[in-house]
Amino acid sequence: MAVFWTSIQSVLSIIIMMAIGYVCKGKGWFDDHFSKSLSQIIMKVALPCSIFMSMLDRFKISQLKSLSVGLVYVIIAFVIGYIISWLLVVVCRVPANQRGLVMTGINGANTVFIGMPLNVALFGNVSIPYLLVYYIVNTIVIWTFGVWVIAAYDPTTKNKVSIDWKHFLPAPLWGFIVAIPFLIWMPNAATQLPTFVTTTLTDVGALVTPLSLIYIGIMLKDFGIQSVRFSKNLNVAILGRFVLSPIIMFTLIYAGAHGLHVNMASMFSKTLIIQAATPSFAVLPILADQYHSDVKFATSMVVATSCLFVIVVPIIMGILSL
Repeated sequence: MAVFWTSIQSVLSIIIMMAIGYVCKGKGWFDDHFSKSLSQIIMKVALPCSIFMSMLDRFKISQLKSLSVGLVYVIIAFVIGYIISWLLVVVCRVPANQRGLVMTGINGANTVFIGMPLNVALFGNVSIPYLLVYYIVNTIVIWTFGVWVIAAYDPTTKNKVSIDWKHFLPAPLWGFIVAIPFLIWMPNAATQLPTFVTTTLTDVGALVTPLSLIYIGIMLKDFGIQSVRFSKNLNVAILGRFVLSPIIMFTLIYAGAHGLHVNMASMFSKTLIIQAATPSFAVLPILADQYHSDVKFATSMVVATSCLFVIVVPIIMGILSL
């Protein structure tokens, strides 16, 4: 019951923030140029700050060695996930302007803003190092390969996306890259850096979740709340996120334990499986807007998965308890 209530509260918070954008747009407070400006602030300012401070606050280089087994599992899971999701969009004949969104939405999780508080509520703070394994790989994959997949279907490029720094090193990933030297040579950088620096970066990074969800609310108002419809392609994305992704992770962990005799702590295994079933990451509609994909579809995917995970997580926890 406690798990169910924790999930409900997380979803209610998300819905309220989306409602703010929806209502304010309806009142005419935001013009047509506001959404684009908002996406630029999130992508190029707030996200790099958030990722940088998350790394300094919650991760130590020394932890990576002891967590290497889980790291391998997560990497393999993403590889398999993208291969299967590519087959799904081809077999299901998903339109080009939705293909990259479906593939990235299935594999990209909202690990920090929903996954982290949920994981702590389920397993306590001791599970944070395990969660960070998924978080690091998830972050790198989203902002490199995930962005590239969406950009590959950008009609303005005629499906000829050049492999350059813009696609493989987007602004948010620089938050991770810049954090690495600090983690190596200044392990306690979060407390050693000047207070005004850490306070500024923390506060700016904290804008990511509310601004992203407000943006989704604005998009919902632009397209109408009735735009969130469970179409065939949206159902494919939802099933991929909540069924395919956790099954892949569970299968890898099970096969590793029983086939290769590679054992993991029970909490580590559960953490990876739960994170594989969290909602699609909240800034997916922003990426859709930047790369001329179907923003309406991306918004529906984020809203649907963010609401349905309140049902999915208790079910998965019940299965894992068996």
